[in-house]
Amino acid sequence: MSCVNAAGAACRSSNCIDRCSIRSCICWPTAASTPKAEAEQIRDRLAEFLHDDLKLELSPERTLITHARSQRARFLGYEIAVAGSDRRTRRPDASDWRNRRSVNGTVVLHVPADVVKSKAALYLSRGKPACRNRIVNEDDYTIVGKFGAEYRGIVQYYLLAYDVQRLHRLRWVMETSMLKTLARKHRSTVSKTAARYKAKTATPHGLRVCFEASVARGSRNPLVARFGGIPLRRKKTAVLTDRQPHRPLYPRKKLIQRLLKGICELCKQTEDIEVHHIRRLADLEATGSPPPWAKAMANKRRKTLVVCRDCHDQIHAHRETITQ
Repeated sequence: MSCVNAAGAACRSSNCIDRCSIRSCICWPTAASTPKAEAEQIRDRLAEFLHDDLKLELSPERTLITHARSQRARFLGYEIAVAGSDRRTRRPDASDWRNRRSVNGTVVLHVPADVVKSKAALYLSRGKPACRNRIVNEDDYTIVGKFGAEYRGIVQYYLLAYDVQRLHRLRWVMETSMLKTLARKHRSTVSKTAARYKAKTATPHGLRVCFEASVARGSRNPLVARFGGIPLRRKKTAVLTDRQPHRPLYPRKKLIQRLLKGICELCKQTEDIEVHHIRRLADLEATGSPPPWAKAMANKRRKTLVVCRDCHDQIHAHRETITQ
């Protein structure tokens, strides 16, 4: 079996960079159970079709022909290969017909070894898991949540891989780095920190050990950040879903909206708009008989007031008189 991997999106030459800025390139794998010579003919026909009909070109550096039995093709972060094994299916009894090499000849996905190495390198220092000093001053919930989100994103992407258990190495590195970060924050040891945050969570494959940090919220359920607790077992029906980012209820500050209106909130003029600030709303009570600008800020319950330059000068003149 031969696999033709045509990838134009990863080209690095200057000509291709200019071309990609005009037209988005395409990357796809093509599998063919043919000799290498016929695979080369398929590649040439694809190149001819793309050039004549779609006005596109295949990248010679990225268009590879890979023998799937002895080599692995890279695609979207996975390694694609054809399994070969002499192990036979276990038969319940002698009359069962399923005594065959069921794995032989199936297309499988693998986790690349360099992916595990490169992901783990972000948490290593001199070959050992190290504390992440950048987030050591964050609270425990944020630290555990950050490590957990990074680990969960990698594992869930590679759940389709036949050897997803390779990520055990990455889990140990990230877990130790997280515990060292928490231990430095609390001036404790790694073993004591692990015992403090260790917990168990239920999964479809039974209980799994994880690490949790929670934030109490009174009568409401606490916020819980979790690291680990994901079985490293292949999931054939895994679906890669990109969740929509959480959007705040108020995407813009109201101060920005008030500024964009360009209207003085005292005299309704539209020229030379500025913003008046105070430290606390309680300072308005020290003005005695409150002037119009103080009443406006008290009614809005805001420490800012959008005014024109003339009104702003009058506000500061009034404040200086009170201070004197």
